[in-house]
Amino acid sequence: MKRRTLVAVCVFATVAVWASDSPVSTTSEPGSPSESTAVTAAPGDIVILPCYSKDSVRPSRTRWLKDGSELGELRASEAVSGEGDGGQRRLVILEDGSLKFQTVAGGDEGVYLCEATLPGSMTWRARVVLQVANVPARHPECSWHLEADSAEMRFSCSWPGCYPDPMLIWSQVQDANHESGGFVLASEVASVLQVSLNRSLLAKGHTLRCVAQHLKLTTGQKRTCSLTLAMPHPEVSPLVWAQKGSNVTLVCTEASSAPPANTTWSRAPRGAPLAPGAKYALSQDGAAYSLTIVNVGWDDEGDYFCQSENPLALRQTEVYLSIRASTDYTGAIVGVFIATLIVGLSAVVAKLLFANRHRICLGGPFGPLESDRSDVLSLVDSDEEQIFQAAPRLPPIADARPTAMVQIHRLPSGEQEDAGNQSAREEPQQLVTL
Repeated sequence: MKRRTLVAVCVFATVAVWASDSPVSTTSEPGSPSESTAVTAAPGDIVILPCYSKDSVRPSRTRWLKDGSELGELRASEAVSGEGDGGQRRLVILEDGSLKFQTVAGGDEGVYLCEATLPGSMTWRARVVLQVANVPARHPECSWHLEADSAEMRFSCSWPGCYPDPMLIWSQVQDANHESGGFVLASEVASVLQVSLNRSLLAKGHTLRCVAQHLKLTTGQKRTCSLTLAMPHPEVSPLVWAQKGSNVTLVCTEASSAPPANTTWSRAPRGAPLAPGAKYALSQDGAAYSLTIVNVGWDDEGDYFCQSENPLALRQTEVYLSIRASTDYTGAIVGVFIATLIVGLSAVVAKLLFANRHRICLGGPFGPLESDRSDVLSLVDSDEEQIFQAAPRLPPIADARPTAMVQIHRLPSGEQEDAGNQSAREEPQQLVTL
């Protein structure tokens, strides 16, 4: 009977040694004679890692290793660390060889190996994987990715470093200011949750929110991330000029799209994107998408379209490229010269007109004005009133009845108005009695 017991103990020890040399496993197979278990705890919990638990046999000696490094030969009265409230031992080995954590802390997670010496100098080995629950202080990460089909978008929510896996919930709300509610798209206990949506399910201004729930999060604590949708809005200059034979660059700016839009250049509305090559060079600098046309010619003149597409919509804007030859500059110079000449001639004519303004006002614009005279009628009363300036006094009339008289004389021209011109003043007068 003793021989059978000894053989059984040897078999168990051999299996345990084989299990300790195998890769680390976080699960144990039911019915396995070796100990390979996984223990999950949260910071602050009391945890016991089991060692030998067969037939209530107490090991005579126990040694614990963590990730291949020995913790030390401890008994219940010894401790790895004396840290804790009131000097309480945080880590001790019990009489049955189990390792007890008075308070689990961050950093205690790992693979623990127990080597116990049983009666008869037999060795028992057990492996325990300790996993400590962890809730990262940061929020989950939300991202989006374009599918092969431009009408599809994949949204991803991840919370790395969290243990055990949280409950992730994707929902869609119409207003980002609403903390709750909305339509639930998907939910799962996992570290990463992805959901694919068609363009028909998305709308401008809607918000997709990922909420992470964990057993270690207290009431009121929230871990969320969100994405607010916005349509693309490409912007370009409507008209660009280029000289034949030169290189020209067309720039399109698109920074408002959410999710980010796929921006391309084409020659036709909703046409195939232009491919880079010897003729076209494509580049991107942040939100600016540039198209450089090399050695432009007459065939390059026309409309170019900047297209931006995301799952919400496809928007495009148009720019017209105008090509001009080098002779256009000569024509511009000639035009400037002619305009300057016209302005100069106008100034000369205006000066001449101003210098001869008295001739233009009193007579014709051309030729001498000496022969151009005007007849002036002066109406005077029969009373002894004097006629204008040099007109001689009229003799009295025998008839006492008042008589209106008209004196006709000629006024001298501009040059004859000089006070020294005596011949003009001695011109005979004509009187008409009315």
